[in-house]
This record gives sequence, C-alpha cells and structure tokens, in this order.
Amino acid sequence: MLAISTEQIAIWLGSFFWPFVRIGSMMMAAPVFGARMLPVRIRLFMALSISVLTVPLLPPVPAVDPISLAAAGILFQQILIGIATGLIIQMVFQSLVIAGEAIANGMGLGFARMVDPANGVQVPVISQFFVVLATLLFVILNGHLLLIQLMVRSFEILPIAETGLSLPAIKAVVSWASQMFVGGLMIGLPAVTALMVVNIAMGVITRAAPQLNIFAVGFPLMILLGFIFLAATLPSVFSLFTQLLMDAFEDIAQMMEMR
Repeated sequence: MLAISTEQIAIWLGSFFWPFVRIGSMMMAAPVFGARMLPVRIRLFMALSISVLTVPLLPPVPAVDPISLAAAGILFQQILIGIATGLIIQMVFQSLVIAGEAIANGMGLGFARMVDPANGVQVPVISQFFVVLATLLFVILNGHLLLIQLMVRSFEILPIAETGLSLPAIKAVVSWASQMFVGGLMIGLPAVTALMVVNIAMGVITRAAPQLNIFAVGFPLMILLGFIFLAATLPSVFSLFTQLLMDAFEDIAQMMEMR
C-alpha cells in the first residue's frame, strides 16, 4: 500500500503553490498583465500556466506545514517579491501618465478626461494616448517575456524561504518612485516648454492689443500647437520610455541581489 506522508504533501503543495503566489502577485501589480480590462480568469490561467512550466526549473522547495507561522512568512515574502517586481514596471508606465497630465494642462485639455481601462481611473486623453503607445511598445520590445524571465530567475536568486527581499531592496523599490517623476518630467519637458513659450507670446500679444479676444483665438490655437508639438516629440518619447524600461529591468535584477 502506498503511504504518503504529511511532509510529501507539503512539498507537493509548496512546489506549485509558492511559485504561483509569486508569479500571480507580479501579474497583479505589473502593467499589461494586471490590466483591469483583462478578465480575472485569463490572468489566473496565465499565472497557473507559467507556474506549471516554471516548477521543473526551480531549486528544491522547503517542506513547510501549510498551516504554520513559517508558511505565513513564506507567503508574505512571495507576495512582496512579486508586487515589488511588478510595481517598478508599473512606475515606468505611470511616468507617461504624469507627462500626459502636464502636456494636457498646458494645451488646455486638462478637462478632457477618459477612463483608463488598464487602471480603472480617469486620466487626460493625452495620458491615455501615451499609455496605449507604451503598451504596444512594451509588447514589441518583448517586455512581457523579459518580465517572465526575470521572475523565473528570481527563484534562483531569492529561493522560496522565509527570508526574501532585504531592507535595502525594499528601500530601492520605494526610491524608484523618484525615477517615475524624473521620467515624466523628461518626457513632457519639450512639449511643455514649447507651450509655455506660446503662452508667453500670447500674453505679449494681449498686452499689445487689448481689444483682441485672446480666449476665442488662443484656446483653439493652443490645442492645435499642442498636437503639433506632441507629434514632433513622439520619437523622443519612445526613446525615453525604452531607456526607462531597460533601467527598470536592470534595477529589478539588482534589487533581487541586494543583501
């Protein structure tokens, strides 16, 4: 008669459950994978599929009682690693939202908002335009494959255990938020600067000719020039986003190796 011990059951459960938790947490926090327009069942299926394919490549999983403090510690660490990885990539996308907010306010389109299907919040149309382009560029650059590769590699750098991300690594994730604002500033700076010069010129014209109805002329002119500046700066937006994305992947790898 085949005898199955509790330790064997714990190993079998842990070998599939712990990778699923880490990968599922990453997909919940990362862009594209965690988009609200993507049904939960599809996200769950993707996480399960990647976990099943990843298990044969993983180092031995510790045998831990599923109902114990040790299991709770492992669960917390897997969630933390997954969310930290996805959050850094999410910050890259949010830098485009910040840039779009600045450009839209300069153009006079700050009131024109639409629901972002990825996050379920209202953002300016310029930000939504940037997010759509960033999503396409992310897929074209195989960012989704690089992210999955990083998660598989994370099991070698940070094996499944009660210990995981160190305090310096957590601080590195928090400090990466500054890169989000710097990236948004660098992306939106050319168009915002050009729009500011146009605003100054319109102020001078209004001062020279007070009888001119600046609101009737200036508002559509600002929108038209804003779209022209936006089209002219799109190549730099693509290059800056690509650089931010590559920096994010490098920082994730360094974060996992911090002790």
